[in-house]
Amino acid sequence: MSINLDIRLKRASKIYHEDEIVSGLILLQANSDVKHDGIFLTMEGSVNLQLSSKNVGIFDAFYNSVKPIQLVQYTLDVVPAGKIPSGKTEIPFELPLKPRGSKTLYETYHGVFVNIQYVIKCDIKRSFLAKDVSKSLEFMVEDKAKVPGKEMKQQEPVRPVTFKIMPESLQNVRDKTSVSQFSISGQIDKVICQLSEPLTGEVVIEQTETLIKSIELQLVRVETCGCAEGYSRDATEIQNIQIGEGNVCTSLPIPIYMIFPRLFTCPTLSTSNFKIEFEVNLIVVFEDDYLVTENFPIILNRH
Repeated sequence: MSINLDIRLKRASKIYHEDEIVSGLILLQANSDVKHDGIFLTMEGSVNLQLSSKNVGIFDAFYNSVKPIQLVQYTLDVVPAGKIPSGKTEIPFELPLKPRGSKTLYETYHGVFVNIQYVIKCDIKRSFLAKDVSKSLEFMVEDKAKVPGKEMKQQEPVRPVTFKIMPESLQNVRDKTSVSQFSISGQIDKVICQLSEPLTGEVVIEQTETLIKSIELQLVRVETCGCAEGYSRDATEIQNIQIGEGNVCTSLPIPIYMIFPRLFTCPTLSTSNFKIEFEVNLIVVFEDDYLVTENFPIILNRH
């Protein structure tokens, strides 16, 4: 006797917002009648924190704060004990997406040291002689769109951030006279960014003594985990895209255009146990493999 179990959501995008109903079907396929001790559906949402290996043993108190933070958790008794008939069976379900108590629902985010995940799990309980059957399906949570109204404050106009990189402006370089002469300018159109819109701007190589090998744009997440006794702060790369290859023309604006990947970014977030922040690095690599980097902290919003 075998049974196949699957979960399908009615919404193809699998994206939901707080207070919405998550609806779908439990799909069962059995080659004969199968006895069971009940079919259960669980909705779980949690924040999982992890300490980077470089800090293990430093913050003993941290281990008390790395337990998963439960945002959503409840179980529904879908079908009482009985038999699953031979053939195909479809069981519809509806689950309200509501946080536990006074918890806040954060957006889905897959990081290195911070993970925010929402899952629907179906369990078919069987007798001790047969194995239970389980299936999980991840769905995504996003913040609701803000409706314009009087209560919303008038936002200041977003201004571009301009930059100019020269040997004199470099940090972490002791002898700046030993660096070949170059001048690079440009702008990031805005550092308060909408997740649904690309990061844009431009970079101009005004002049350079050493040939350029590559110009790259790096998106970085900065994850902070911890408690009052200590914090672990780690920066890791999300993506790196090349916007210029070889010795590009001088005085020619090179467009900056980067789309934010959905699962690996979320609105900038700061709580008592963890923080998720983002930065963009503009990296210019010269032919002799010398490279210069300009860092731009950015704030990500949903709306």
